[in-house]
Amino acid sequence: MLVRTYDLSDRAAVYDICLRTGDDGGDASGQVSAELMGDVWVGPYLALEPATCWVAVEGGAVVGYVIGTPDTRRYEAACEAGWWPRLRRRYVAPQLDETDPRGWTLDQRLRHLVHHPPRSPDDVVAGHPAHLHLNLLPVAEGRGIGRALLTEALGALGVQGAPGVHVGVSPTNARGLRFWNRGGFVPVRQDPGVDWLGRPVPELSRRAARQVLRGPGRARPPGSAPS
Repeated sequence: MLVRTYDLSDRAAVYDICLRTGDDGGDASGQVSAELMGDVWVGPYLALEPATCWVAVEGGAVVGYVIGTPDTRRYEAACEAGWWPRLRRRYVAPQLDETDPRGWTLDQRLRHLVHHPPRSPDDVVAGHPAHLHLNLLPVAEGRGIGRALLTEALGALGVQGAPGVHVGVSPTNARGLRFWNRGGFVPVRQDPGVDWLGRPVPELSRRAARQVLRGPGRARPPGSAPS
């Protein structure tokens, strides 16, 4: 298994993984298209923040990814300027009962997000301006692959100057919460439907990443010493 920087040829695989982990960590196939799921949750990172996108490859296939940004507010502004307008022409806003979001389908929720994009809370961003998303196929779970991806992402964020990073996790996604807790993330805020977790970006990761990022696109086994 190798961890390497994202390449344009990985797009379909990353979109597929996003779909297959899009239901609180479970498979959302049959509920929504891979294109809509990916356009909301991974596409803008691949287009706007390629320096913070990494994939895990095993047997020639992508089995996991981590994506993010060192500056959440800058990223949100860039999405509003150059990503969401195009999607709003493609995905019509759904007619919804605003009083009962629990009755919305996954397809409806994603189309709603296209027209009302997610935004991290100010108090979370204040101490943790970067953020990440990480997903693995079931075959890649429990083998250190997520930890290897997280290590690369923290290093990349450190190189880009981010002092702290946050994630938003569904409170019903027990596996996801356990993973982030083991990765040093601690609760910083709770909102309906999302737990916000954060941690500092360690200086050690910043030094390691400077070595890795000297050769963009190079792959190396997780856990091996940077050259």
